[in-house]
Amino acid sequence: MADSSFGPMRDATADEGSVGMGPAAGSRKEPIRVLVVDDHALFRRGLEIVLAAEEDIQVVGEAGDGAEAVDKAADLLPDIVLMDVRMPKRGGIEACTSIKEVAPSAKIIMLTISDEEADLYDAIKAGATGYLLKEISTDEVATAIRAVADGQSQISPSMASKLLTEFKSMIQRTDERRLVPAPRLTDRELEVLKLVATGMNNRDIAKELFISENTVKNHVRNILEKLQLHSRMEAVVYAMREKILEIR
Repeated sequence: MADSSFGPMRDATADEGSVGMGPAAGSRKEPIRVLVVDDHALFRRGLEIVLAAEEDIQVVGEAGDGAEAVDKAADLLPDIVLMDVRMPKRGGIEACTSIKEVAPSAKIIMLTISDEEADLYDAIKAGATGYLLKEISTDEVATAIRAVADGQSQISPSMASKLLTEFKSMIQRTDERRLVPAPRLTDRELEVLKLVATGMNNRDIAKELFISENTVKNHVRNILEKLQLHSRMEAVVYAMREKILEIR
């Protein structure tokens, strides 16, 4: 659940900041239109107060869960969606994909207390452009919004470190297995792996292949066991590296 107060945010200090990746920020003539999504009204209100002080940022709406966020995004077409990860009814990560469908130009920044690596990976795969922890300062929120609006990606330093460490580990594990013959996957497992690689979840894969969601889970588990991997993301990277699967 999200933090129920605006307390974790504080004044920025010179040595703090999120990790930015992308082109340099440019000037904008129109204000950046922001949709704030969090299941705690007090936190939403706090963000609105903070962002209202920024002349180049305009909060155009708010939502209390992922389902409402999708509806608001379709109606308001914001430039930025500032959204929590874990919310009732529909979480932020699940809402990401739908928001990108109804408002393709919107860029999504996850603002959360969750420092779980799995949430970071899933958010990125779902289309989020930023992942920030709620411990960041009030000034950094506005800075991150501007950076993402200008084409950069923003990730809190501690989360960026985890991401880089995991990628290094994945590359090392893949390199260590390169001399080992790739395990043979069944035709059905290859079908499932290909759909996993496109970012589909188990429910959507089940619908696509006309099988049960439980069967899909079993296939994914078998794929990971055969490849001796630990996550869906690793399975896709490994399959592409070993040319088990070509993603077009």
